[in-house]
Amino acid sequence: MISVAEAARLVAATIRPLPPEYLSLRLAAGRVLREDLRADRDFPPFNRVAMDGIALCYAALAAGQTEFRIDNTQFAGQPPVRVPDVTAAVEIMTGAMLPAELDTVVRYEDLTFRTDAAGQRWARVEAASPKAGHNIHPQAADRRQGDLLVPAGTCLGPAELAVAATIGAVTVAVTRQPRVAVVSTGDELVPITQVPAAHQIRRSNAIMLQAAAETAGAITETFHFDDDPAALRQGLPALLTGFDAVVLSGGVSMGKADFLPQVLRELGVEQLFHEVRQRPGKPFWFGQRPGGAVVFALPGNPVSSFVNFYRYARPWLLAVQQPTGPAPAGATPTTAVLTQPVDFKPPVTHFLLVRLVADSNGRLLATPERAGGSGDMASLLTSSGFLELPPEMEHFPAGTVLPAWRFRE
Repeated sequence: MISVAEAARLVAATIRPLPPEYLSLRLAAGRVLREDLRADRDFPPFNRVAMDGIALCYAALAAGQTEFRIDNTQFAGQPPVRVPDVTAAVEIMTGAMLPAELDTVVRYEDLTFRTDAAGQRWARVEAASPKAGHNIHPQAADRRQGDLLVPAGTCLGPAELAVAATIGAVTVAVTRQPRVAVVSTGDELVPITQVPAAHQIRRSNAIMLQAAAETAGAITETFHFDDDPAALRQGLPALLTGFDAVVLSGGVSMGKADFLPQVLRELGVEQLFHEVRQRPGKPFWFGQRPGGAVVFALPGNPVSSFVNFYRYARPWLLAVQQPTGPAPAGATPTTAVLTQPVDFKPPVTHFLLVRLVADSNGRLLATPERAGGSGDMASLLTSSGFLELPPEMEHFPAGTVLPAWRFRE
């Protein structure tokens, strides 16, 4: 039996970045970028008007001129008008390109307008004299052409997609999504559409692990095998070669119907470890088929499967999508402050279900939740994460700072 730290190290040693693929920008949300995105021109690409009002030459205003003839009107999206007389002004709208002869914008709120007998419009500046460049967003003030905007390894969210669209990135290189087979095992499991007999339960672990894998960016398919070595030998080989990872639930302990470790070894999966000094989830089995899938064979009790997935499988799924740089969010724990004392005497790492809430100072507080053991699936409903209690301690006083793994925001 190995430690949690050693198990995590062995899992991490199998991480290899998945290859890139090109996607339409519309389909790239949530995917990990595999190329640098650089500015194709200055940001903004011209001196951009930042307020509705009039554009004028500041020198005329500084010389004492307060009323300006409106010679033209310019809207966003129009080429800049020419202004041969710099004592005149242009009525102009937000987003428009500033005419080359002018350098200042006075907003409507600081103007009064009149129309003379000949129909000519005039604008009087009523506010204190602004500075030159007022209400102008200068060309290249934000970024220059060629600047790095979005580095490879970034998860593409709405802001990144907007920037990509701005530079004309019709398609982007992103990491291919991990393909994950989620497998439930056990004679006692029936489809969720079926009313179970008294000795049966529905296949809820498969739904749980499928959803958890998909929130980590994976494409999933679900399968089920009864506790039958022949069925396992027949069904598992296609999964070991057709998927990046196989996540199994059940059949990995020491019972007479726990055939998975033996069958996996028979099928060429190298066992990297079996059993971890942790609670819940001690029977966890992990291995890799050379040139094929990694295998997370998790205990069948739902809380055991759940916390093992978030402690080991989710970080693996996130990391294989990340080509370089620091570990992605969710692949490493945060820290939280225990709000009440906890005693745990067995010399194993304990995954303690907690409710995580930030206090007014920004500290993450962890309050233990009532749980009826590793079979108490309902305890996951009121929890938002789990603390990792080290085996070297038996008493954890309130105020202890511990690693925390979140599974709910």
